[in-house]
Amino acid sequence: MSVLDSIQTKDFLIEKILKNYSGIFDKGTGEQLALIKREKVIHPVLYLGMGTCGIVSGADKTYMAIQKYLNDNNLEAEVVKTGCLGFCSAEPLLDIQLPGKARISYQHVTQEKVEDLLNAVFHHTLIPENILGQHRFASHEEWPGVDFIDQHPFFAQQHRNVLHNTGLISPWSIDDYLARGGYKSLFKTVLNYTPDKVCEIIEQSELRGRGGGGYATGKKWRNALDTGSDQKFLVCNAEESDPGVFLNRAFIEGDPHRVLEGIAIASYAIGANSAYIHIRYNHEQSLMIMENAIAQAKEYGILGENIFASGFNLNLFIRKGAGAFVCGEETSLIASMESQRGTPQTKPPYPTEKGLFGHPTVVNNVETLANVPAILENGPTWFRSIGTNGSKGTKVISLAGKATRKGFVEVPMGIPISNIVFDIAGGISDGKPLKAVQIGGPFGICIPPKGLSAEIGYESLQEIGASLGLCGLTLLDEDICMVSLSKYFMKLLHKESCGKCIPCREGTHRMLEILEGITKRPKEESSHETLERFKGVVQLENLAEVIHDTSLCGLGKNAPNPVLSSLKWFRDEFEEHIFDRKCRAGVCNDLRSFFIDVDICNGCNVCQKKCPETAIIGAIRMPHFIVESKCTGCGICFDSCKFNAIYYK
Repeated sequence: MSVLDSIQTKDFLIEKILKNYSGIFDKGTGEQLALIKREKVIHPVLYLGMGTCGIVSGADKTYMAIQKYLNDNNLEAEVVKTGCLGFCSAEPLLDIQLPGKARISYQHVTQEKVEDLLNAVFHHTLIPENILGQHRFASHEEWPGVDFIDQHPFFAQQHRNVLHNTGLISPWSIDDYLARGGYKSLFKTVLNYTPDKVCEIIEQSELRGRGGGGYATGKKWRNALDTGSDQKFLVCNAEESDPGVFLNRAFIEGDPHRVLEGIAIASYAIGANSAYIHIRYNHEQSLMIMENAIAQAKEYGILGENIFASGFNLNLFIRKGAGAFVCGEETSLIASMESQRGTPQTKPPYPTEKGLFGHPTVVNNVETLANVPAILENGPTWFRSIGTNGSKGTKVISLAGKATRKGFVEVPMGIPISNIVFDIAGGISDGKPLKAVQIGGPFGICIPPKGLSAEIGYESLQEIGASLGLCGLTLLDEDICMVSLSKYFMKLLHKESCGKCIPCREGTHRMLEILEGITKRPKEESSHETLERFKGVVQLENLAEVIHDTSLCGLGKNAPNPVLSSLKWFRDEFEEHIFDRKCRAGVCNDLRSFFIDVDICNGCNVCQKKCPETAIIGAIRMPHFIVESKCTGCGICFDSCKFNAIYYK
């Protein structure tokens, strides 16, 4: 039994909140609170990252190995399942905190490493391999010769406000959140401020939406508050479908009660007594954690009727989304929640005037709402002190692609993209040159290294043709074909188009046709057909302008962005595909011509057996040849040759 099991945490924490919310979670709160916060531990505590990324990396097997070790050695220790710290490529992450000692983090702790690692740490010695760093805390004895984790390149330039608890506490425990000051802002809000005052504070903070176009959050809340209605709704949009972006999932899996607190404050500010969280149906871990968090908050009286004896009521519901990309747009999301087809609606009226079930509705994404508790606690001036003139606060960014260090980070607005790419993400993992950075998901743009001086912010990214949105950075090396990448995003956007408006439905289809045409090698082609293909590429830019100007929602308006940015910065690759029928990255199969080096080929016959088109001829133990007219460029022969005798041009 852990120390926490012997403490009546619920009664203790709620009593502390009701007695005096101001300062009760600061210094001098007593030994009992220190135990709940694990600032003081009697037995060893092991923190294991069990977010989705951790489980995929084998954290569940690591957990079983830890439990087996503790049972076999008859050791008493607490094992805490945390969310992801953000350093996803270092998973499984295991932190160990011994009584009186600093909490130390290890990376890549797979099940076979558990026994040796725990044997060493429990005997107060360290295995240098896989140490990520130790956490700072004044009353804890430091491990000698170990750097602090905030000195690690991945964390050194971060400014973790929204991610303050993520990876450090258990998302399954409301006690962990309360002990670290959780729900203090909600308590302060409902007992001290009117809804009008809350809207004023958010307006003064200059918080803008952390998804989509960056609309002023306080203004949106004000519009809903000022709209007369007998019923209002708050919707938390966790419908995350951008490839390579996983921020909503990370927030919910790491610190769900922070999201709930933001939802509750926002609901109070607009006069809503019902709120919804819209989560994709296949985000099973997020759904389980959020359902547990809601149940705990209801049990503690933080959700439901007469919250904190203030007269404020709030019922919170989860709605499962089908995973449609277009439902990231607020009117499509609302239509989906009403059991209608998820298609965007014309504006006005805006959702703040007529939204869910015809009532005023505010739709905010997860990160936007997660910023709210800290603003109410620290004040709007504190929030405005971070960032730039037009972009206040911090932004959480996902890092994917060929990055050395993948995951998600929180950085202040105004940081140059180059700092994130080279300092935090560590550049390209295999040492190859950086070719481009794709920013903003399917709606985003691809920029070469010379364009990385741009800063993270709403206006600064708009200047280079991008939008902040959920802000995922995907690092690309020279093995990426920009034409093929453009085709991938266009295929995705065409597939995800709801089909309601002709410019988006037909325009994306035509752009996809053009891109497919220049990545294929027809068996026979006249100069006239080559000219037609080139004209199609020239028309891409005009077609893109029409789609942007006439589409109904953001999906259509921004669909051409990946193609246009690639044409701007990598036009030479498009020209190679069109005129030379060549893909320098060797990605476009139809443009690859394979050959066999007769001086190397020993006639092992493996490639001939595996060729699906019978395009390889030759006798056993004699050099083979490829019949070019039969070859489809699939590359199976290239992959199967163990002697490097096959090459392509």
